[in-house]
Formats: sequence, C-alpha cells, structure tokens
Amino acid sequence: MSLIHEQSHLPTEVADPAAQDEVTVVPLKIEDWLTVIVMGLLALITFGNVLVRYFTDQSFAWTEEFSVFLMIVLSLVAGSASVARNRQIRIEYFADSGSLERQRALARFGAMMVFLLFTLLAVLSIRVVWDDFRYGETSPGIGIPQWWYTIWLPVMSVAIAGRAMGLFIRRGRRA
Repeated sequence: MSLIHEQSHLPTEVADPAAQDEVTVVPLKIEDWLTVIVMGLLALITFGNVLVRYFTDQSFAWTEEFSVFLMIVLSLVAGSASVARNRQIRIEYFADSGSLERQRALARFGAMMVFLLFTLLAVLSIRVVWDDFRYGETSPGIGIPQWWYTIWLPVMSVAIAGRAMGLFIRRGRRA
C-alpha cells in the first residue's frame, strides 16, 4: 500500500528503522534500553511532582535538578545511538550524492571528526569532574556532590567516540 502520492520523490513505504540497523560489536540495544529507562524515570519523576503539587501545593525540590540531568543523559545516549546508526546530522545533498567511493569517504571523514570531537570532549571533561571532586562542589538545588552529575559527560563522550570509531571501521570495510 502506498503511503504517499505517486508524484512525490519520497519512498512509497515507511521502513522500520530498527530493521535497518547494521551489525555492531557492541549491541545497539544498550542505547535503546537506556533511552527507555531514562524516559521512564523522567515520566515517573514528573508525574510524582505533579501529584505532590496538586495535593499539597508543594513540590519536590530535587525533581527539576534531576530532570535536567536526565535530559542531558538522554541527549548523550541519543547521540551515541545516532552515530552508531549513521543518522547524525549532515547535509544529505553532499553526503548521499556522487559515487559510492565519495559517499564512503565522506562517511568515514564524518565519523573520524565525530570521534576526534568526542575524544577531546572526554579528555577535557575529565578535568571538570576532577575539579568537582577535588573541591567538593555540590549541586545548587539539593546539595549532592556535583561530580555525580558531571562524571557522565566523559563516560558518554567515550561511548560516542567508540561508536564513531566503529562506524569509521565499518565504512572502511564496505565494498
């Protein structure tokens, strides 16, 4: 069954994105499940805070701070999944046009740039985590150690860099 008109240049069927995933050494289910868990936590925290506000005219002090942290983690997890699936932001006119060799070279170049960026981000953010730990910084809302939040930036940056390197290797192996 065609989902769009015949005159359109778009595909006639919507494919399941999960069915198109490439085989990776580290399963893509990790990012998928992390997304589900983080979204579930966000929904529960927000729903709980709404109920408390409705019935008591008060709110949980920690919910906003923790929700912001979870949204940042969610963004990083989604970034890792998009790099692994080669669906990161790019100008498709250039990336998907030309010969297959040119497309592969551009895909490898993009993957290498993502790898370098997130490797640099991981290295630099380790200093931030160390400073938070060393100076005993606490979060502004609820006063827990700040490094509990900042430790996830280098961890997820390493994960994204690893996914980018995997994409770089997979694009080099294609015929």
